[in-house]
Amino acid sequence: MTSPVGLHRVVQPAGVLPQAAWRLDASAAIAPNEVRIRVQRLNLDAASFRQLSEKHRGDGDAVRAEVLEIIATRGKMQNPVTGSGGMLIGTVEEAGRRSPLGLRAGDRVATLVSLTLTPLVITDGLARWDGRSEQVPCDGWAILFARSIAAVLPDDEDPQLSLAVLDVCGAPALTARVVSGYVEERRRTGDPTPVRVAVIGGAGKSGSLSLAAARRAGAARTVGVVPVAAERDALTAAGLASVVALADARDPVGLSTAVTTALGVPADVTVVCVDVPGCEHGAVLATADGGTVIFFSMATSFSAAALGAEGLAADVTMLVGNGYVPGHAELALGLLRAEPGVRQLFTARVAAD
Repeated sequence: MTSPVGLHRVVQPAGVLPQAAWRLDASAAIAPNEVRIRVQRLNLDAASFRQLSEKHRGDGDAVRAEVLEIIATRGKMQNPVTGSGGMLIGTVEEAGRRSPLGLRAGDRVATLVSLTLTPLVITDGLARWDGRSEQVPCDGWAILFARSIAAVLPDDEDPQLSLAVLDVCGAPALTARVVSGYVEERRRTGDPTPVRVAVIGGAGKSGSLSLAAARRAGAARTVGVVPVAAERDALTAAGLASVVALADARDPVGLSTAVTTALGVPADVTVVCVDVPGCEHGAVLATADGGTVIFFSMATSFSAAALGAEGLAADVTMLVGNGYVPGHAELALGLLRAEPGVRQLFTARVAAD
């Protein structure tokens, strides 16, 4: 019997969900409720790519070899150190007659579920990838389950640009939901205090979209925190934040001081979009009592976040961005189309890759 969540594809260990499995069956034959995608490009999770690149000291050949080894060994792309994967774009080759995804052969799609649970085979040895960017041109196939999510790529956008946006589309959607909640609550109670938002890693993909989403959701003042002058200049030119601050997110006091100085008070909502570990305590310290911290980084230690908040006696709500919010793909693509600053940052990033 074929499971809508892919249990029938789990090889080892038996009985766990595909994301938790060590190895999946990535054979090409599909069940009636599955879809097979001809893969054209992977987008590796930022934390995963950083870990691989740092491990191999920027040696692209070594990074490529390890990615191939992971996929061949596990039947999916799941970095064993970070636990994260990424997503992909490709063309539907075959859709099972009972698939509920509404996809047809020939559709160009981006998967909106992680590579950590997507059966995957690479057939070209990643010969067109130099191992030095998150986007990976390739050939192979992937399998989507009945409970998977995919978006048909828009015809009016560069597929690489769409892939970069859709890779992080959960971040702006959840940011918008949380910020809207604060705005509405203050409107309902007659509280004139403006809603202030800090985005840590504001010049990155999820960070820039989150800044744009926060502003559209009613945030009166936003700060984008970046680690280096080049990112400060790029984010300032994009015009997505009220103010841009330089700080190392791994320095709790420095980060908190930068946010508080920029906003005048700690943030009501702090969104963590960096791809390095050790940023939990600074995010908590930068957030006002009664505020919310949203963690979108796969480098986050959630035990460090919880214990850090306890140790700081911080009355904050902490949310894990799970990558899915209804309507997230449409919202993110809408920001790309409507916000010139978002397009500017994404176009530059795709060109660099």
